[in-house]
Amino acid sequence: MYSLSRLNRSRLQRLFAIAGLAALATAQGPVPPIAPAPTGNPVTTAKANLGKILFWDEQLSSNGTVACGTCHVPSAGGSDPRTGTSGIGSVHPGVDHNFGTPDDIHGSLGLTRTLSDGSYDLAPDFRLQRQVTRRRSQGVINSGFLPRQFWNGRAEGSFDDPITGAVVIAQGASLEIQCLEPVVSDAEMSHVGRNWSEAAQRIAASTPLRLATNIPAALSTWMGGRTYSALFEEAFGKGAVTPVRIAMAIASYERTLCSNQSPFDQFLGGNSNALTPLEQQGVQVFNGPGRCNSCHSGPLQTDGVFHYTGVRPRSEDRGRALETGLANDIGAMKTPSLRNVELRAPYFHNGSMSSLSDVIDFYDRGGDFSAVNKPPSVSPIGLSAQQKAALLAFLTRPLTDPRVAAGTAPFDRPTLFSETNTVPAHYGAPTTGSGGFAPQLVTFEPAPIGNPGWTVGIDHGNAGKEAILIRGPIQSLAGSPFQGAMLHVDLGVGAQVLRIGGLHGLGAGDGWSSASVAIPNNALLHGQQFFAQWLVLDPQGGGKRLAASDAVAVTYW
Repeated sequence: MYSLSRLNRSRLQRLFAIAGLAALATAQGPVPPIAPAPTGNPVTTAKANLGKILFWDEQLSSNGTVACGTCHVPSAGGSDPRTGTSGIGSVHPGVDHNFGTPDDIHGSLGLTRTLSDGSYDLAPDFRLQRQVTRRRSQGVINSGFLPRQFWNGRAEGSFDDPITGAVVIAQGASLEIQCLEPVVSDAEMSHVGRNWSEAAQRIAASTPLRLATNIPAALSTWMGGRTYSALFEEAFGKGAVTPVRIAMAIASYERTLCSNQSPFDQFLGGNSNALTPLEQQGVQVFNGPGRCNSCHSGPLQTDGVFHYTGVRPRSEDRGRALETGLANDIGAMKTPSLRNVELRAPYFHNGSMSSLSDVIDFYDRGGDFSAVNKPPSVSPIGLSAQQKAALLAFLTRPLTDPRVAAGTAPFDRPTLFSETNTVPAHYGAPTTGSGGFAPQLVTFEPAPIGNPGWTVGIDHGNAGKEAILIRGPIQSLAGSPFQGAMLHVDLGVGAQVLRIGGLHGLGAGDGWSSASVAIPNNALLHGQQFFAQWLVLDPQGGGKRLAASDAVAVTYW
């Protein structure tokens, strides 16, 4: 009988193991270099370039603080890097409306609730602070391959003109449909009641990427200092800047964001050394006892289907059932792609898991909640520590496209205004009013030269008390006493005082309001700063007549 030496047997076993892994991996298939486009919106270089500009232009929002790219940064796997389990104010209190409870959602920061005249309005749960979305942002990379967008798949069906309602593309345009929603959401990018006509008019009147810096060289060259009208004409031909064209351009850009150069892709291509032995063990766990491939299958490692996996009770978010009305869809969310997953922490639709290790433990214990529509595959597994380590090894480096992680083409991008040191910077301690409440200055907006309405709010003052906004060119870092308050803006030469009347609200600490200030149309101011602070007429005896907010330094842009 033929026998093998121990050395030859070891080599042969390794070859069979690699062949088996390659067979399992090949079932995942390759990712094409560009996502398919629907009939009626073929991808062109001009359209994709225009879409890239629009995607990264914060001027698409009502107040210039949020772009599509704000919540979908390629180097964060196409999701929102601002979101974390500790948060930076990016927490929604969930259905119980209480912060710091288990149903909190780690979402994306949007806008302060704003009215059409630019004034601030109280928002449920957030008052004058920036609102937060009710779900974690999904990764935009490779999204063009999926037939439905959003966690509950609500972007599907026909792409209709948001102004006329006419059908523009009958099917296959989920990206175009998705583009229409955030721009007119008053929690994400819009003032209350904004429509797409207003958004398109704003873009048509804007200088492309005026608020951005570090624009990629190739994109800057294509822009060539031209207006939006000229860019739209090259991309679409003669005609106006319209909502349909905006959505088509952004969708075209998104279809170019294809991640297909990870180590795992090299492994699929036949390079057995692209994965370490531990990572190859992770592939076996992924396709075997880990049950991961029951949902994370195909080239994108997602079935594109909706499942309830027991992340939270179904009553907190009905998920896919909001679209279908089916009981079996209650709480079901779309399976996310695992490509570049290590870059997208935190995880799940509510951002409740801070690490991939937490996610592995979650599925190993079979989820945290049960329901009749929970799949049998989401049940206790019993992975060993070694299997968990191998699975984690596979989910990290092998699935990460180095171009995505580094933000290189096609995943390069401009720097947003909100990422620079020119955002309004708070300084100085407030002076409390009666009842011990300290007024709070609220603003997040850029101050571009010529802006007719830079908005600044005040919150947590005493309702009914008159508020005064002081604005000037000279900062008082140490503060100077004035009628019982500490002033952080010098009241000398160039200072302006704006009285706005009594604060809205119902009592002590509930007072709020806002004011709109015109920014001079003077190019010489570019890069200079002005300073602002609220005072509140709040007599308390002992010569103390004023309460005061903190102050803010704002750069003319």
